[in-house]
Amino acid sequence: MLSFSYNLDPQTRLESVVSVMDKLTVKRMKKVLTYAVIIGLAMISALNYQLFIFPNRFAPAGLNGLCTMVQYVFGISVSSLNLLINLPLALLVYRKVSKSIAIRSMTYVLSFSACLTLLDFIDLSAFAYATETGTSTILGPLVAGIVNGSVYSQLAQGGAYTGGTDFVAALIRRKNPGLNFFSVIFGLNAAVAFISYFVYDFQIEPVILCIIYCFMSSTVSDKVVKSGRSAIRFEIVTDYPDEISHAIIKRLGHSATLIPGKGMYSGRETNVLICVINKAQASVLSKIVRQYPNTFAVMSSVSEVMGNFKNMNNEGKENNNLLDTGDTSAV
Repeated sequence: MLSFSYNLDPQTRLESVVSVMDKLTVKRMKKVLTYAVIIGLAMISALNYQLFIFPNRFAPAGLNGLCTMVQYVFGISVSSLNLLINLPLALLVYRKVSKSIAIRSMTYVLSFSACLTLLDFIDLSAFAYATETGTSTILGPLVAGIVNGSVYSQLAQGGAYTGGTDFVAALIRRKNPGLNFFSVIFGLNAAVAFISYFVYDFQIEPVILCIIYCFMSSTVSDKVVKSGRSAIRFEIVTDYPDEISHAIIKRLGHSATLIPGKGMYSGRETNVLICVINKAQASVLSKIVRQYPNTFAVMSSVSEVMGNFKNMNNEGKENNNLLDTGDTSAV
């Protein structure tokens, strides 16, 4: 519900209304784009299964790995099992964890199952990767893991899960907040790898392929997710702390912390400025530092930044996320 102060003049009230309407429009557009991206990622994931997972006879990570094994033994399609398993889990997540996450995740699950069903009617044998003699079979899970890790990280930015083990881990963590989310998923994936030994004719190769897939998927998703939270730390020794601090605030949109220092060789009093900036801003800050005599800086990478740290570009303006993250407070 919108409310405006009638103490404002009509022109100001009109501008306020337009501003609020613009924000609502942007918010709706971001939500539409988010759902479009989720559906697109589901299509990529379904294609990934058809081209690299099914032809190489191994079970991928998560509950879809169990579905793949059931399909291999009994012929029941992964698309049907995926829906059957995820629907009750999504309802539990909807009630106990987050409505937004459940709806977005089920959008992915429904789209994934629908795409898998459609792809069953398309001959993709010319594009699928599989080897007759088993040589280079490792390439299938390697590529599949890279694709899945990329999909997973992009889904996380849109406030969604892939379903399956993500749902289970979220529900378990809801009951036991002290448990590590990724440790739970790792345990579930390890169980899938173990079971695959008995399903695929007591061969160790499918177990190894599953492990490779899990490793590549988790490595890629972790690197992509952390890249958005990484930053650069500068420690600047200078006689011009006020001037440099003003330039950092004005041009980069960040601040700095001043610490009094002393040069141990000369015994002269100096100043140390500590600031954390986005990676894209490093070149701009380097130019600022070089403008002042008797000034040098030590730069180091920061793997992750938490708290009140904004994602700024090299012009000092905040980068806006294209996707609507929804309710991520539950994860």
